[in-house]
Amino acid sequence: MNIPQDIAVIIPCYKVRDHILDVLAAIGPEIARIYVVDDCCPAQSGSLVETHCHDERVTVLRHAQNEGVGGAVMTGYKAAIADGMAVLVKVDGDGQMDPALIMDFIAPILEGEADYTKGNRFFDLENIRAMPKMRLFGNAVLSLMCKLSCGYWNLFDPTNGYTAIHANAARHLPFSKISRRYFFETDMLFRLNTLRAVVVDIPMHAKYGDEVSNLKISKIAGEFLVKHARNFCKRIFYNYYLRDMSLASLELPLGIIFFVFGVLYGCYHWSLSTHLGVPTPAGTVMLAALPALMGLQLILSFMSYDIASVPRRPIHPRLGSARRVR
Repeated sequence: MNIPQDIAVIIPCYKVRDHILDVLAAIGPEIARIYVVDDCCPAQSGSLVETHCHDERVTVLRHAQNEGVGGAVMTGYKAAIADGMAVLVKVDGDGQMDPALIMDFIAPILEGEADYTKGNRFFDLENIRAMPKMRLFGNAVLSLMCKLSCGYWNLFDPTNGYTAIHANAARHLPFSKISRRYFFETDMLFRLNTLRAVVVDIPMHAKYGDEVSNLKISKIAGEFLVKHARNFCKRIFYNYYLRDMSLASLELPLGIIFFVFGVLYGCYHWSLSTHLGVPTPAGTVMLAALPALMGLQLILSFMSYDIASVPRRPIHPRLGSARRVR
């Protein structure tokens, strides 16, 4: 594999003063540019880097106000794209992500196998014991919701922020619409799915030290649920009604109608028979059961089609060719 000279690393900085210099020191010589984005850090991480880091590859970008991890990453993306970088790697500044793995993340992109790669801390089951139990449970729940909303059924650990993306794919993302804060990683997957980009999980081990996570599952669970539901509806509309139509486009609405009718009709007559103290006629039971079972079957058939429709052909070579033609 030939390593290009246009690989960039973006590091969002917010309350990472104790770790950022060590992270920068661990980044190898294969990286051409490093963008440190000071997201209005109260600990002045950007100033610390400018004072104590003498690596000529490092550029410090500053936000006048805190925009969240998503806002910081997109600022880095825009700067890297403007400087002609081809592959953009996002690494957190808190020391949990080993910079030695950067080549593992960019390899599938350089080999034309993926447009976007992301870390997966759950790949090696023997090593997930190092993960805090609450974080483990929260990520499992979020992974299930993310599969439904973004359509990448082959992925896990959606909140993992160790990622890499080809610039040709990144420049087609709607930066102004992507969630700025903790929903950023999962919203990115939804946006990538609308581009039909190929996303690949990269096995990794997280390092847990004295850093403090700002993500509180109890506080963002309701917000994430609403946003996942919104993205699910948008994805279904975009992929099955706006861009294309197939048998699955009929299976989902018919399945929902039949299933809801069967359940509501059955519950109504069960409640009525209980109130009157008489058994429900067999015909009524069948009239409730058949639509419910048929609807469930149609929904499962749609899900099977959706799972099989995970993007498998990378888009960045084609997008790059189209850009050169223009």
